[in-house]
Amino acid sequence: MTSFQQDRMIRVFLPESYQNGLKRYPVLYMHDGQNVFEDEGAINGTSLGLKKFLEESDLEIIVVGMDLNTEGEGRIDEYCPWKQGKLSEEILGYASPSGGKGEDYLDFIVHELKPFIDRKYRTLEHESAMAGISLGAIISTYAACCYPQIFRKIAVLSPGFYRNQETLEEFIKHSDLSGIEKFYMDIGTKEVPDDPQASKMFFGLARQVYDLLSSQIGDTRFVSVEDAEHHYRFFRERMPEILAYLFSDRV
Repeated sequence: MTSFQQDRMIRVFLPESYQNGLKRYPVLYMHDGQNVFEDEGAINGTSLGLKKFLEESDLEIIVVGMDLNTEGEGRIDEYCPWKQGKLSEEILGYASPSGGKGEDYLDFIVHELKPFIDRKYRTLEHESAMAGISLGAIISTYAACCYPQIFRKIAVLSPGFYRNQETLEEFIKHSDLSGIEKFYMDIGTKEVPDDPQASKMFFGLARQVYDLLSSQIGDTRFVSVEDAEHHYRFFRERMPEILAYLFSDRV
C-alpha cells in the first residue's frame, strides 16, 4: 500500500466456474477481509461465511476482501475519511484523534488494488461493487460519493456513521450519485442489546444518511432487522439477501 508504506493481506474468492472457460465476472470489494470468508482466522471467531455460501449458490462473482489494519487505531483511521466530529465526541465521551486517512485508503483500492485485480483475473472491469460493516459502512458510502462511476453497487450493514456523521451528510448533499445503480443499507433494532436508547439513536442516524442517499439514487433499500445486534452472527444471516439484491441480474 503506497499510501501507508506497508503490506496488507488481500483475500480473493473465485467462483468454481472460473477455472473452466474465458468468462468474466463482476467484483465485490469488501472491508474487514479477515471476517469475510471463513470463521478460521476471523476476529472473534465468526465470519460472514461467504466462502461456503458462494460455493453452494448459483451466484458467480469474484469477491476481494481487504484485511483491516491491526496497528493501533488503524481501522478507524482508514475507514473514517475525516477526523471525529462533535457527535462522535458526545457519544464516545471524549475527543478521539482518530480518522482522516480514508481518502488514502480508498486511493489504494482505486489506483493500486483494483487495477491489479483487473489485470490478474478475468473481471468485468466496469462492474464493481463495495460492501462494508460498521465503520466499513462509512468508507463504502464515501466511495460511492467519490467514485460512483467505479463502485456502482453499494451495501452497508449496521453503519457506524456517527464518527463522521456531520461531515458525511454534507458530503453526500454535494455529491453526484446519479451513477450509483443500487444502494443497500440495514441496521438492527438492538444494535446495542443492553441499551434501547442507544440502539434507537444509531437507527435514527443511519436513517438520516439513507434519506439523503435515496433522494439521489433511484434504486435503494433500507432494512430494519428486528432484534438484530451489532455482531457477525447477525450480519452473516443477512448476506444471502443482500447479495441477491446487489446482483439480481446475476441470479
